[in-house]
Formats: sequence, C-alpha cells, structure tokens
Amino acid sequence: MRQLPETDRDAIRLAQDPQFPRWLEQVTATGGCAHPVHLSGSTTTLDGTTGEILHHYDTRTEPGERLLVRCRNRRATICPACSRLHAGDTYHLVRAGLLGGKNIPATVRHRPRLFVTLTAPSFGPVHRTGELCRPRRDGGRCEHGRPLGCGVVHAPDDATVGQPLCVDCYDYTGHVLWHSHAFKLWDRFAIDVRRRLASSVGLVQSHFAQHARLSFARVAEYQKRAAVHVHAIIRLDGPDGPDTEPPTRATTDHLTDAVSTAAGRVLVRTPYSPAVGELTLAWGTQLDIRPLRANGDGPDDDAVAAYVAKYVTKGASETGAGTDHPLTTRHEIETAPVSTHVRTLIRTCWRLGGLPEYAHLRLRAWAHTLGYRGHILTKSRAYSTTYAALRAERAHHLGHTGTPDTITERHWRYVGSGHTPGGALIAAGIAEDLARNREAAREALSTGGDVS
Repeated sequence: MRQLPETDRDAIRLAQDPQFPRWLEQVTATGGCAHPVHLSGSTTTLDGTTGEILHHYDTRTEPGERLLVRCRNRRATICPACSRLHAGDTYHLVRAGLLGGKNIPATVRHRPRLFVTLTAPSFGPVHRTGELCRPRRDGGRCEHGRPLGCGVVHAPDDATVGQPLCVDCYDYTGHVLWHSHAFKLWDRFAIDVRRRLASSVGLVQSHFAQHARLSFARVAEYQKRAAVHVHAIIRLDGPDGPDTEPPTRATTDHLTDAVSTAAGRVLVRTPYSPAVGELTLAWGTQLDIRPLRANGDGPDDDAVAAYVAKYVTKGASETGAGTDHPLTTRHEIETAPVSTHVRTLIRTCWRLGGLPEYAHLRLRAWAHTLGYRGHILTKSRAYSTTYAALRAERAHHLGHTGTPDTITERHWRYVGSGHTPGGALIAAGIAEDLARNREAAREALSTGGDVS
C-alpha cells in the first residue's frame, strides 16, 4: 500500500469504508460534481393542519455526517459535471426564446429576430491569423523602434496571435476602461435601438413601450486579443412580451437598421482623471448582423443556442484572458499563469483601481477578468424562461417537489467543500460515465433507437 500513489491509497480507503455505498450514491446524485458543497443539518416536513411529522431527514446518519450537493460552477475548468448541466440549462433557455417552449409561445420564431455580434474597438495592432499577419510593403517601425508589420503566417493556436505588435504603442488603459464600461455601452445601445425603432414606424419614442418590447439574450466572449465582444439574440415582441405580437409595420429590416445605426452612434465617456483624462468609448467598427428567419434562411436556431451554451462554460483561464479567481495581491499578478499581454492588462487594472476617480469601477476586484464586470450571459426579463425555473422543472421531474398543505422546517449549515484525492478520482469517473450515457441516449434518440 505504501508504494501506491496517495490518490490510489485514498480511493481504496474510501472503498473499504462500510458507508461507501451511501457515499457513492451521494456523489452520483451530484452528477460527479468536482467540488461539492458539504452541508450538515436536517429537514422536517409537517402536516400543515395537524402538525404531524410526515418526513424527517438528518445528516447524522450520512457518511461523515454530511450531505453533498452540487457546486453549480459554470466553468468547465473548475467542475466539468456542473458546467455540462449549466450548458444544458443555457441551451434550453436560449432555445426557448428562439423557438418557444418553457411557457414561451412558438410564435416567437416568426417575430423579427437577429443574431448580432458587437466588438470592442482597436486598442492597437495585434498579431492575427490569415495568409499573412500584417503585411507592409514599406516596412517601417513605430516610435519605439518595433516593426509596424508582420509577414508571418500564424497558425490559429500560435501563442503570438492576439499579442500586440508593440506593447508600448498598445492602449492598455483604453482597453481596461472599455471593459469596465461595456455594460453601460450595452445599456445605451439597447435604449438607442428602441428609439430608432420607434422613429422608423412612426411612433413617439416615449410611446414605444406601449406598442412593442425589445427582448434579448447576450453572451460575452473574449477574443484572442483579450478584448470582449458580445453575441446577442435580439427579438421584437409586443408590449407584454412574448405573448403579444409587435406592430405589423415593425419588420426585421427595421430592426436591422436600428441595430446598425445604434451600434455606430452610442458613446460612453469615462470620469475625468488627471492621470488619464476623459476617454470617449464606443463599439468597434466590426459589426455582424444576421437575421434569424423561420424558413431557415439564415443561421440555424439550434446552432445559435448550442453556440451560446458552449461558450458560457468557458472560464477565463481556458480562453487565455485572465484567471478564474480574483487576485488580491501584486504577487498573485506576477505569478498568474497568463500571457505577457494579459498580465499587462491585469497590472493596468490594478494601477487604475488605485485612482480615486475610478474607485466605483472596482477595477482591482475585477482585475482577473481584465476589468470586465457582470455575468457572461445576461437576458432581458421577457426573453424566455429563467435558470431557477429550469432547475425547479428538473426537480419536479426527479420527484423532488414539495407536497401541498405541508410545512417544511430546514436547519442547515456549511461544513466544507470538495473531495479528498481518492474521492475526486471516483467522482471524475462517475461524471465521465454519466456524460457518456447521456451522449449514447442522445444518439439513440436521433437515430430512433432504443434508449432503455
């Protein structure tokens, strides 16, 4: 036994424990979660009329006197099992807003709908993939003595792709401040789209909400240059959301024109700083607008939903744009496993975060995401269902719902998280088996086979 690796010894120890079968049931119930939360406590269900105890559960009889529950982390680099579940929920959430379902009427697929990509502006030339990176006939060098062009053909996985041609010319301050104001830029963009839609159909702008509503779901994605761009599904509904029709004179072309104009017009100004000045921020010139049509003439709705669902599970470390955890000291910045370009962006966040005029941006707290704040996926209230509703539906499907006319008393406390080395190995195997079984079931359904 002493010659075995620690992980193997720990796995054998767990397997020899008399309560191992029950522990295995718990791990399987979490889907093989890599970092389960450990809870201690009890739940008592009482008859609402008589006060009779109908059911009582206590962790004192469980292995280690604790119950394991999912961590629910969306990042695949942290918990593959929970990220797969989150991706599945995201797919259904996005798809419901495109095709209906989950209490959203199927008529939404016939509404004006767009798949829009908004990008960050240029903060300086970076290496890129293609036939030639940045060819220049006249050569030339910047004021810092570095070449202004690059004649190399970079492979997509080349570490140079996305890195500045000159780090001294690159606008790191503008990059970070654009990230920290991106959410405000989106808000102003959405407001301007509504205004332009109202004008295009002859409505007074203040009356737009009485006739139509703009619904959307958007996901933020980091490009190779570590700048965020936004993919958004934008849909035009009636005044009460998906259950009502928008004005017939509001077409996909009207929506396209409004989005195109708003993307090129909206601006956000940063607070004045003696060290930086006042910056004017806007969307980049690269704009992609693709109509989503019910007749299939355009991007496939399922493919769009799958793309969004796939991206929300990626962590910052997986995309090479930051880290998956906050950085609290300068030492952590210098030792973080990131590229020189990303490290400079993190340092810029830290430096700007120390200026009082930018205190409200909390740049040091968001240095690990390069100043970008907020959720990777956000949606308007009326776009579709919610994650909470999807989880409740899953709980109901599994029979984990409450009984009417009962009272439930819960007393729980947090007592830890994660697995021992051997437990992590077993949990990873369970997660892999469950994923393989789901894939086999999907293939059987798609081919009309037997999934029993």
